[in-house]
Amino acid sequence: MKKILDSINSPKDLRKLSVSQLETVSEEIRGEICEVVSNNGGHLSASLGVVELTIALHVIFNCPEDKIVWDVGHQSYTHKIITGRREAFKTLRQEGGISGFPKITENESDAFGTGHAATAISAALGLAAARDIKGTNEKIVAVVGDGAMTGGLSFEGLNNAGASGRDILVILNDNKMSISPNVGALSKYLTDVISAEPYNRLKKDIWSLTGYIPAIGKPVRTILGRVERSLKNLVVPGVWFENLGFRYFGPEDGHNIARLLQILEHLKGINGPLLLHIYTKKGKGYGFAEEDAARFHGTNAFERSTGLAIKNSQRPSYSSIFGSTILEIARDNPNICAVTAAMADSTGLTPFSREFPKRFFDVGIAEGHAVTFASGLARAGMKPFVAIYSSFMQRSYDNIIHDAALQNLPVVFCLDRAGFVGEDGPTHHGVFDLSFMRQIPGMVVMAPRDENELKSMLYFAADYQDGPISIRYPRGSGTAASLSDKLVNIELGKAEILKEGEAAFVLAIGEMVPAAIKASEILEKEGILVTVVNMRFVHPLDTVLLDRIAVSGKPLITVEENMMAGGFGSAVMEYFASKGDVPRITVIGIPDTFAGQALRSRLLNIYGLDPDSIADTVKKAVQA
Repeated sequence: MKKILDSINSPKDLRKLSVSQLETVSEEIRGEICEVVSNNGGHLSASLGVVELTIALHVIFNCPEDKIVWDVGHQSYTHKIITGRREAFKTLRQEGGISGFPKITENESDAFGTGHAATAISAALGLAAARDIKGTNEKIVAVVGDGAMTGGLSFEGLNNAGASGRDILVILNDNKMSISPNVGALSKYLTDVISAEPYNRLKKDIWSLTGYIPAIGKPVRTILGRVERSLKNLVVPGVWFENLGFRYFGPEDGHNIARLLQILEHLKGINGPLLLHIYTKKGKGYGFAEEDAARFHGTNAFERSTGLAIKNSQRPSYSSIFGSTILEIARDNPNICAVTAAMADSTGLTPFSREFPKRFFDVGIAEGHAVTFASGLARAGMKPFVAIYSSFMQRSYDNIIHDAALQNLPVVFCLDRAGFVGEDGPTHHGVFDLSFMRQIPGMVVMAPRDENELKSMLYFAADYQDGPISIRYPRGSGTAASLSDKLVNIELGKAEILKEGEAAFVLAIGEMVPAAIKASEILEKEGILVTVVNMRFVHPLDTVLLDRIAVSGKPLITVEENMMAGGFGSAVMEYFASKGDVPRITVIGIPDTFAGQALRSRLLNIYGLDPDSIADTVKKAVQA
């Protein structure tokens, strides 16, 4: 049976449809999103929750001339489907396919690239300021999920936008608040009144008239403003936004297309900073996602009929090993605390939060605050472990330096999803942390080669009191090493020689250690025997070992799943340069580029980090 969606090639086609037809299109889009995400993985719950809103926005606003900025970008699946990418949507998050987030090089309708939360309001304000400078008249809309409103950047953007007085519409997509029927009905009536043309024309006329009567103009305007704010304060939570300079409207049902069309049409004709508050249901239309929106926030492939994940590995993930280990440590040490930024489940901390609720802190999407908050805990004698994705930890760099490292506080930074993360692509690859962490004075930078070493490093970090520590580990399952209760002996700044050979030294860090071992086995079949070293530490380096290598005169190859610029290999070269004795060094890592989206195994192959490629590079270095 032919779908109405089959006739939608651009937003213009939506404007030809009736409300009932738009409602049908909403359900058709939900079906396609579920189908693609069940096959490819992706962010399901948030996208299912904004289908009607997205359709209404594209009916009322003229995209791409008008600009819609999605915060966070994983709400944008419907937007992609109805802006000419329906067929390409099947390639979502695949190598060579479309991104799971807005991407300005992908389509002109993607006004701004957004992969991390809380950026949309600031970006939209920049677009609005540029519009005003150029004298054009396009509308600027920022769609912000309620989670992003826990981010400090959102508040900075709101404060600046409200003070600027520029024409900008911020839509707050609230999928947590419970609105009672009476409050909702009353507030809907009030929104009708204050957004309708007659009210705003009257208000404008009164404003103009009172402007000609200086003696009474200001008092009358003040009274009118107070009356409107007081009415809204009785029934809606909008006065806080009004105090920032926004006119507040809502809350509105974000799944009622007819209502959304009506209110957006009204708001399109009102000038100044506006905030529309809507409430939606995450995962709407797919029962399993409605019941467990968190699990389907970001998901791997799953069986659509059951909602069950299609698992590629039965091995425990590094995140779960981190979570279970930190729980073990906390049982014996009452000072251990866990801090995360809206990712308790995905970092493995949910069991900790249940067993030690007073020592667990989820601060929301506020990574900078998480770091400074943890620094305060450490200053007061606690031992905080801060678990945040590597790519998100980038947002807190100043806090790491100023609040933790400069004061030499024993905060442990646990960087989950370090290295390539696969299909989420460049906004989420954690490939900069070795570079930005190792340059901080006093920061211990570590990376485990397998699950057991992660456990041992966490125990080492729990006992270490001489300053901050960074431990990075990858997304997904471990290396199939048998988990053991016996801890590995970790000595500060000391590497581990895993294999001896005379042809060359291969120094690897973290997940690249198993790859280097496999590469050495490939080379051994060709009669090339190399020494393989698990460096463990990027800062401080094992300088005793490096001095031995320099004396040997043998080729040296470093391997890291990190940017070469400023990374592990750079640290080794800097050490030798400082000694004035530089051996032949080959650095294997990620070059000066943003890696795209693809399976992690494919990305490792592209950038020469798989065992076969490492073996080829080592062989060339030996034969040079």
